[in-house]
Amino acid sequence: MEEEIELSRIGVSLPSSLLNKLDGILRGRGYSSRSEGIRDAIRAYILEYEWMEREAGEKVGIITYLYSRDNHGEKGIGDKLTNARNSFSEIVMSTERLFLEKGKVFETVRLKGKAESMKNLAESIMSLKGVKYVKLATTHTDI
Repeated sequence: MEEEIELSRIGVSLPSSLLNKLDGILRGRGYSSRSEGIRDAIRAYILEYEWMEREAGEKVGIITYLYSRDNHGEKGIGDKLTNARNSFSEIVMSTERLFLEKGKVFETVRLKGKAESMKNLAESIMSLKGVKYVKLATTHTDI
């Protein structure tokens, strides 16, 4: 006998372009429904968050993120990102910026120091309106 799982319904507003991309990916991966695919995406997000929370000690790492310079109504995103990085100057070793088409910018920030500070910097970047993607990767230095 299969265990019955209580499900909760939520409503999510998405731009149609994002929903179309999601639907295409879900079809390509063989999902039978949007709900199934979204549940898997949420599980992956939770695992990533839990991994970040467990990271500790001295590390080297890199944060990669993507944002738009021309985000409608978002003036000064570059300044906000600079301020965020400057708040963690003790761990930021270098930054590299790549300008892409249509006003998009891809940046990498190389880090060395406490994992907690790296997580805090990544989260401060994630919280900025206009930042579309953020990824933190770390490794030990004693290998």
